[in-house]
This record gives sequence, structure tokens and C-alpha cells, in this order.
Amino acid sequence: MGVIVVGVDSSDGAKAALWFALEEAKLRGARLRAVHAWHYPSIGVPAIEASGQPLFGVEFADLQRGAEASFQAALREAIPDPGEVDVEHRVVEGSAAAALVEESRGADLLVVGSRGLGGFRGLLLGSVGQQLAHHAACPVVIVPHEGHR
Repeated sequence: MGVIVVGVDSSDGAKAALWFALEEAKLRGARLRAVHAWHYPSIGVPAIEASGQPLFGVEFADLQRGAEASFQAALREAIPDPGEVDVEHRVVEGSAAAALVEESRGADLLVVGSRGLGGFRGLLLGSVGQQLAHHAACPVVIVPHEGHR
């Protein structure tokens, strides 16, 4: 059985990518691996005490739980019923581009939205999509959402 990897955040682009990836998984009889990457916020050096606790009072586990909750909400909204498709969930700490390049190894297809949650709204293609187009280990589909069609 093949694997289709899809990058997930709460953007409209990611929702369009999830729907596309689910339909492609149905056509191919593939497993869908939904991946959400998040990163620990940096406030300067050193941000972590020697004990491993953050200096600014936010626990790593709380941030991870927040990322998981955001990921699950995005999945439920975009694909409330995946039908017969086996959907694997992965939440990883790190940059979206690096996580998705890693997940592309051994995948049949990598799917992302044309724009995520980055700050440059006027761009037709986001920085993650550009990096994946250059560095992914499998074919990449960059799905536009309604605002960019």
C-alpha cells in the first residue's frame, strides 16, 4: 500500500490540500499520513534553564498539547469522514519544510496547500511549498485554495 503525505495547519490552503490528498488516497488505495509541524518559540538565548524548563513560564508539553489540538481540529473540519482511507496522524516539533522533506522519504506523493499561515499573504506560493518543490524525495502537489484559483 502506498503512502500519501499531506502537510496540515489551520489555513485554507491546508484544508484544500487535505481534501485533495484524501481523494487521491481513495483513488490509489493508499494510506494518508497527515503531518503537522510546530516549533518551540524562541525568545532569545538562553530560553531554557539548565533544568530543561522554559524561562518564560510555558511548558513544552502545554505547547505540544496545543499543537495536537489545533491539528485535530483542522483534520475534523477538512475531512470529517475519511471513509475507507487509513489516516495516520503525526505531530512533530520542528520546521514544516524540514519535517515534510523527511516525511517525503519513502512516500509516493507529498501534498501541501499553496499558502499556509506565513506572513506574506500576497505570495501565490509559500516558502514551505517552494522548499518542498526543490527538496522533497517524491513528487509534490501544491494545491491552490479558492482565494488563489
